[in-house]
Amino acid sequence: MKKHYGLIGYPLGHSLSPQIHKRLFELDGIEAEYEMMEIPPENLRANFDRLKNLDGFNITIPHKINILGMCNGLSETAQRYGSVNTVKIENSSVMGYNTDAYGLLTSISNMGTNSSKNICLLGCGGVGRMAAIEGACLAPKLTIAAREEDIPVAERLKQHINTELTEVTNCDVNVIRLSEVKGGFDLVINATPVGMYPNVDASPLEKEQLDGVKFLFDVVYNPNETMLMRYARELGIKAQGGMSMLVLQAVAAHKVWLDAHYNRADIDQLIADMEKLV
Repeated sequence: MKKHYGLIGYPLGHSLSPQIHKRLFELDGIEAEYEMMEIPPENLRANFDRLKNLDGFNITIPHKINILGMCNGLSETAQRYGSVNTVKIENSSVMGYNTDAYGLLTSISNMGTNSSKNICLLGCGGVGRMAAIEGACLAPKLTIAAREEDIPVAERLKQHINTELTEVTNCDVNVIRLSEVKGGFDLVINATPVGMYPNVDASPLEKEQLDGVKFLFDVVYNPNETMLMRYARELGIKAQGGMSMLVLQAVAAHKVWLDAHYNRADIDQLIADMEKLV
């Protein structure tokens, strides 16, 4: 029997999700449809009965938080980040998951960053919040760099990490302004949208601020090489864009939906093929 999945968000615009999931369903060896569904925030609850007729769906902005109260249960990661990006429907039960962390952690691990002791995170909202929490779990030192107007948000995130996360036992968390970043980090993660198409000539940091950095991961996936990544590579820093994270969070969604497992070479090829589309 054909299965039915989809993506909800508003607005959706151009999305690579249908192409990514189509390839994954082919690798799964199942017949499935993946539908794009633009739903304004005020219409989410009114559309929820229709969504429950699917086998599962992905969620993007602005529904990741509002969907929480409509789920019958939440995975550990969904609870940790207060955000759901994948839902599984089974016997009319709605279970919410967050696969973004898997996409990020697997991407940076594949770069060879597992021994990072000193991480700098650019940005503190959305993906930045998740990256900060995971960064604090990975490394003994985390620096959150934010725009001037976002410093209060970054400070609250620091307090949450220090007081609410029992799995973080010994991480020194600091908050600074983006202008105060001064290289020397094992890993820099850009979780801001700066440099995303069409504003490809923008960077959250100047080139000299990356001096001494070992690895750079940019969550932006369009373009394939942001200005920040170009700066890093000119300095001899290993840099990677966000397409791997986008594909790998979809891989984790298929694990949730279908208990799917994949060959590393197939996923690497999928990432490379998707990069050709932007």
